[in-house]
Amino acid sequence: MDVEWRCFPNLCAVSHIGARKNNEDNFVVEKLEDGYYLGIADGMGGREAGEVASAIAIETAKETVLKEYKPGMDTESLKSLLAKSHERANEAVLREAVGERKGMGTTLITAVVRGNEIVIANTGDSRAQLIRDGKVVAMTRDHNRLRELLDEGKVLTKQEAMIASSKLTHAVGGSGKRFAVDLYRWEAMPGDALLMSTDGLHDYVEPEEVLRIISSTKDPRQAVEALLEAALPVTKDNVTIILYRW
Repeated sequence: MDVEWRCFPNLCAVSHIGARKNNEDNFVVEKLEDGYYLGIADGMGGREAGEVASAIAIETAKETVLKEYKPGMDTESLKSLLAKSHERANEAVLREAVGERKGMGTTLITAVVRGNEIVIANTGDSRAQLIRDGKVVAMTRDHNRLRELLDEGKVLTKQEAMIASSKLTHAVGGSGKRFAVDLYRWEAMPGDALLMSTDGLHDYVEPEEVLRIISSTKDPRQAVEALLEAALPVTKDNVTIILYRW
């Protein structure tokens, strides 16, 4: 399947094969009793192993959360649950990383949205951004070499930045990659947007253009369609986008 959509009145998600021969991205959008569970995984590895890794990670994390989530659970318990879901996903991918799939891995970013509360777990460089009045007010930290170099104060050319952005430092599974989970809690306001994406979007479409598109319409489906339309002519990767609006 070249493209997959899942949309609700205040939420829309898409995954597109983009410029690749197969789609190594996977995503999940699940309705909870008191909110939504969202997730994106961007796989890596030859011979379709990336596709397998991202599918294992998404399914394992989803099963963990949906089995153990309780409506109204406190924020710290929810953070612990999301962290556990990433740990189990990592274990599951590593178990299957044998033979031709040796070394396969994936990014994994998951979130629970309940009312105005957003709780996020992140491993890798798929990204979540909270957008308010045309500006990014909160963003997850990319687990890649580019982020490390920028933190060290290095000045890079566009080509150097693109090369560094492709070098993951943390992943779910993955040969030679460290495993880690960053946890976040954000508070949304009316009019805000939560954007989750793989690097097929945010590494290729200029941030100003992303913000312009999201600010141009309140309709999640229209915004996601426009983001995809902006990405496909320039991206060299798969493209997966989730947009939630308040």
